[in-house]
Parts: sequence; structure tokens; C-alpha cells
Amino acid sequence: MEPGRSLVGNAGALITRVIYTKEGETKNFVIVDAGMNDLIRPSLYEAYHEIVPVVKKKRRNATVDVVGPICESGDFLAQERTLPQVAPEELLAVLSAGAYGFAMASNYNARPRSAEVLVHGDKYATIRERESMDDLIRGERIPEFLDFGQS
Repeated sequence: MEPGRSLVGNAGALITRVIYTKEGETKNFVIVDAGMNDLIRPSLYEAYHEIVPVVKKKRRNATVDVVGPICESGDFLAQERTLPQVAPEELLAVLSAGAYGFAMASNYNARPRSAEVLVHGDKYATIRERESMDDLIRGERIPEFLDFGQS
């Protein structure tokens, strides 16, 4: 038994927004604003995470790849998945992301890590703010001996 996974894994969800949908000749895509840097498990070792629209309503299903905005072949959250049809700006919940989602997240491709929000009943609190670009470059500096024509 893995306490982290069995106790916390199913308690967490990654909430992502649909950027747009794309119908191809052989595949259909749902492009979302979360990427492999937010949840690496599907790309890294083909982990399955159920994905559902946050607003439930009757709709037709479609077989799609749910992909992120990073230009990498491994930037996907699901492949060949049957999901309800969704529209741009709609929110999706990627379920069971609680045990390893944030712990395995990265700043790959200069993407700030997402915020973490704790929900209890009808109350919620941000427990970790979304990173800013300033957070990403905080430890960077140009050494004084490199003047790059600034003097």
C-alpha cells in the first residue's frame, strides 16, 4: 500500500481550461492550458487520469487526444480518449492528480507552476500561489564581468 497515492492521489484534481479544439484527418485534439510540466505522469509512464468537464451536461462523445501548449510530442494528458465534446474556455478536471501532480511538476519551457487550492466542502483557500515570471528568474543574474555592451 502506498499511503500517499491511496490517501491523497484520488483527492486531487488538476483544473485546466480548453484553449481550442482541432479536428484532423486521423485525430481530433483538445488543446488545454495545462501541460506535461503540470502533470508528467501520462507522458512519462502512460498513467491514466480520468478527465471530465467541470460543468456536466448532456453532450455527444468524441475520441480525442488532450494535449498541452508545449511544443513537444510528449505534451499530452490523454491519448485516444473518449470524452464529452468540449468548447474553448471550458474547464476540465484531470482527476487523481493529488499524490504526485505538484511534487513532479516542473518549470519546463519556462512555465510557472500552477497554484494549489485546498477545498473543504463549500470553502476553499489558496495554499500555494501560482508562480510568477519573477519567481522563475529570481536566482538568475548576469555576472559583472560580462558587460554585453552596457558600459
